[in-house]
Amino acid sequence: MTDSTSKARTTSGLTHVRADGTAHMVDISAKEVTARRAAASGMVLLSAAAVAALRGGAVPKGDALGVARVAGIQAVKRTPDLIPLAHPVVVHAVEVDLDVVDEGVRISAVVRTADRTGIEMEALTAVSVAALALVDMVKAVDKHARITDIRVTAKSGGRSGDWKEPDVLDAVTTGSRSARHGPRPPTPSLAGARAVVITCSTRAAAGVYPDRGGAVLVETLRAWGAEVPDALVVPDGPSVGRTLASALATSPDLLVTTGGTGLTPTDGTPEATRPLLDYEVPGLAEAIRARGVAKGVPTAVLSRGLTGVAGHTLVINLPGSSGGVRDALGVLAEVLPHTLSQVRGGDH
Repeated sequence: MTDSTSKARTTSGLTHVRADGTAHMVDISAKEVTARRAAASGMVLLSAAAVAALRGGAVPKGDALGVARVAGIQAVKRTPDLIPLAHPVVVHAVEVDLDVVDEGVRISAVVRTADRTGIEMEALTAVSVAALALVDMVKAVDKHARITDIRVTAKSGGRSGDWKEPDVLDAVTTGSRSARHGPRPPTPSLAGARAVVITCSTRAAAGVYPDRGGAVLVETLRAWGAEVPDALVVPDGPSVGRTLASALATSPDLLVTTGGTGLTPTDGTPEATRPLLDYEVPGLAEAIRARGVAKGVPTAVLSRGLTGVAGHTLVINLPGSSGGVRDALGVLAEVLPHTLSQVRGGDH
C-alpha cells in the first residue's frame, strides 16, 4: 500500500479518493498473484414472439445468441476502458452462456485469471455487453426488451476469500440466506418419498443446450431426502404425454415437469397433463406464478403450468427456466411435505 493510499484512508475513509478529493487508481503492486474466478448472470426479458424467433432460428438479423456470446467475451478484454478505476488484468479464460427460457434469455459468464486483483467487474461487463448485443439483435422483433437482474453470483481467490450467491438449494439445505431472498423457508423433509422429474424441451433433448431446470429439481429434491432418478429429458409434442403416463404408472409420490408451459405453439405440457389428473390444485399453481412475479419476473404470469393429483401422485408443471424452477422451489419448500401427506390421506 502506498503512502498516498494510506493517507486517503486516514483522511477520507475512501480507498479510491485522495485527500484532496480526487480519484486515483490504488496501488496493488504489493498484493500476491493468486488464481481468481468470478461469475455473473443477468436476464433479458423478451416477448413470446422474440423467444419463439430465437428458438426457431428466425431472428431477422441472424445468429443473435452467437453474436451476443462473442460480444460478451470481447467485452471482458475491454473492461478497463469502460470502468475508469479498474485495473487491467490478464484474462486467462472466459465462458459466456445464453439460455433461452420462456420469459427471455438468461445470460451467465465465468471469467478466470491469475493476478493481483479481482475479476468481478470483467464478469459483470461480459453479461452486460452480451445483453446489450442481444437486444440489438432482436429489437426488430421486440422493441420492449428489458435487461434486468445483472449481478455477481460467485467469486473465488484473493484476500477476501470465496463467496457464492445463496440459491434455493443453499437456503433449504444449509440455512444460509441473503437479504435479497427474504426470510428463510423451513427445510422440508421428503424422506421416503419417491419423485420423478421430466424436462419437456425439444432443444434440451437434442443436446442444443444442457437441461438446467431438471438438474436443479433433481439436486434439490435429493437434498430434501426424496428418492429421485436423473431427469427424463423429452422433446415437446406427443412424447410428453407418453412419458407422463409411463411415470404415473409407477405411482410416485411426486411428479414434476419443467418446460413447455409458455405460449409458443410447441408449448403443450399443460395439455398433456390435464387429461391425466383426477383433480387440479389451482392455488398451488397460482402461488408459484405469484412468487415469480414477486421476484421481479412479470412474465411469470404467462406460465400455464398446472398442479393436480393423479391417483396418489402430486403432479406439478413448472416453467422451463432454472430461475423459474428455483422460485417455485421456494414455494414448494413451505408446503410440499404437508401436501404429499394430504394426497396420501393424512390428517389436516
